[in-house]
Amino acid sequence: MTEVATWLAQHNVTFLTVGATVAALIIASIVILIVSRLLHQWLTYLQACLHLGYDTATMIPRLITGGLWAVTIILILNFWGVSVGGLWTLLVSAVTLIGVGFLATWTMISNFTASFFLTLWRPFNIGQTVEILPENLKGRVVNRNLMFTTLRDENGSVLQVPNNLFFQKLFRVSGQGDTEPCLFEAHDGAHVTSLAPK
Repeated sequence: MTEVATWLAQHNVTFLTVGATVAALIIASIVILIVSRLLHQWLTYLQACLHLGYDTATMIPRLITGGLWAVTIILILNFWGVSVGGLWTLLVSAVTLIGVGFLATWTMISNFTASFFLTLWRPFNIGQTVEILPENLKGRVVNRNLMFTTLRDENGSVLQVPNNLFFQKLFRVSGQGDTEPCLFEAHDGAHVTSLAPK
């Protein structure tokens, strides 16, 4: 034990620093576990209500979990006296490079954005028939993810339509679709039915 204490003293490491690091890791693990479970339950519920794709429902918790771990690592580095100014510069540079890369692939960004607005405004639901004019692409909506809306035509063929196409072309929607109303629990325990489009 004295050898460990001597080694720590030689490297300017105090028991307070080690204790704070261990405490930060334990607290972060518990908080991230709770947050990821709550997110999983919430997104499973919303996935049925908003017809979110599986990829979207799994990507959101991963991004939030990764962000929380990044904050934890930066906090621990602060405990150890490592300057995070250079790390912030590195992160900003990396984000800038990623942004430039995304600008080079503008189609991907426009599809992501279109997917968000399609989820928000819901001009059509899974199960409804969509016809894109004037190309006469017509099919029943069977799935939607961040990039494509999947249509199945009368012959059983699958059409992968980029999400941004719905903001560039006219389209006609027919059929009822899967418009099961979603139940939201109010603060007093009562169930309130959302105004899902009929």
